[in-house]
Amino acid sequence: MRRWWAGRARQRRLVQGVMGVCVLALLPSTWLYLATGDRLRTAEDVPRTEVAVVFGAGLWEGEPSPYLARRLDAAAGLYRAGRIEVVLVTGDNSREEYDEPDAMRTYLVRHGVPDGRIVSDYAGFDTWDSCVRAKKVFGVDRAVLISQGFHIRRAVALCEAAGVASYGVGVDDRHDATWYYGGAREVLAAGKAALDVVFEPDPRFLGPKEPGVTRAPASGR
Repeated sequence: MRRWWAGRARQRRLVQGVMGVCVLALLPSTWLYLATGDRLRTAEDVPRTEVAVVFGAGLWEGEPSPYLARRLDAAAGLYRAGRIEVVLVTGDNSREEYDEPDAMRTYLVRHGVPDGRIVSDYAGFDTWDSCVRAKKVFGVDRAVLISQGFHIRRAVALCEAAGVASYGVGVDDRHDATWYYGGAREVLAAGKAALDVVFEPDPRFLGPKEPGVTRAPASGR
């Protein structure tokens, strides 16, 4: 009998431990929802803002992936509607054969955004790096952020922490395997986001200030 009670006690401690780990794992995601609840907008009601930031989301044979293309479509639509003036495309160009920002620029130009109204950040290796560089390198104080729904809350929270007053536009997308993978990945990414906000690490590459965002409106439509 004593052995049976000891086994039951071990089971209870195991269950309590698992529940505790689950609660701790979900705390960063809860923080993201609470911190960004009033910062999300649709493309139709987002405030007019000079700059939109589009985050990279992968290339397929040198072209924007379907997810990235839909982010860029949203940015082009905001530009054509006169709700933004400049698009800052931020992505990975850590190796010569992989260039997200240039692919994003080419796509936007094909969809009606003048080349002079597009600014490229070639060192946006993750969301935190993109937000910090937007503020410190490109001088962005206020922006509309464009991404998929599963990522947009983290983007807004990180850019706000980096000093960029932000509104987020979550792009509608098909709920396929990639969508669900992205949603699951965000649980882990939320933990890293919380650490980024607390410790404010420097981006992998910072570099000198660049005047592209401030110069772009002067280039005209």
